[in-house]
Amino acid sequence: MATIFLSEVVGTAMLLLLGGGVVATAILAKSKGLGGGWLLINFGWGLAVFAGVTVSYSSGAHLNPAVTIGLLTTQSVTIGQAFVYWGAQMVGAFIGAVLVWLTFKQHLDAETDPGAKLGVFSTGPAIRNYGWNLVTEIIATFVLVFVVIGFGRAGDPELGSPAGLAALGAVPVALLVVGIGASLGGPTGYAINPARDLGPRIAHALLPIKGKGSSDWAYAWVPVVGPLIGGVLAGLASGALLPLPV
Repeated sequence: MATIFLSEVVGTAMLLLLGGGVVATAILAKSKGLGGGWLLINFGWGLAVFAGVTVSYSSGAHLNPAVTIGLLTTQSVTIGQAFVYWGAQMVGAFIGAVLVWLTFKQHLDAETDPGAKLGVFSTGPAIRNYGWNLVTEIIATFVLVFVVIGFGRAGDPELGSPAGLAALGAVPVALLVVGIGASLGGPTGYAINPARDLGPRIAHALLPIKGKGSSDWAYAWVPVVGPLIGGVLAGLASGALLPLPV
């Protein structure tokens, strides 16, 4: 359990450092990457996932409570293991957000838009409608978790499957995240990960960020509840749509 916890903390911290970092690079005043745009953010998050998964290999690299709850639904992890994963993911996400703050402190201080400051740490909807925002997060996270489960089964030689995907390691998951961001990320900024949004949002609330404004707690439940529902649905659907060999 200790190995799982440490591995998930390290991997999730790496994920949030690089993911939050690419957002800061693209949107903060005086950044050399200012105006980098949506695709830069998409690819940056994909590479953040690649790095996070690579360094957390010993825990299976969940890095996301929605992935963990999906695997719990398929009985791939126990409830006790799930709580260890969830705790580690939250700790790692908070640490990663603090490292982003340290890296970009001068740029956060120079930025005059409180919304941009918050956007470095957590997601927000383009059109605020909690019900439809929730639907978007459910669908996007379903795609993530369902395909991640498919990667695992498609790369498992014990299931009679080719090992090609397993040999590629973190690359398929990274490309999947880029694809989700490019295709489904526009409405909500695609949290698709409760820890990715909640951990940094807590950091935003606690850190001494100049002129930071609200942490938007009214919206904070959407990127937590939506991904968890999407993860459960993906786990359930995988049993029928990604059946194991008899």
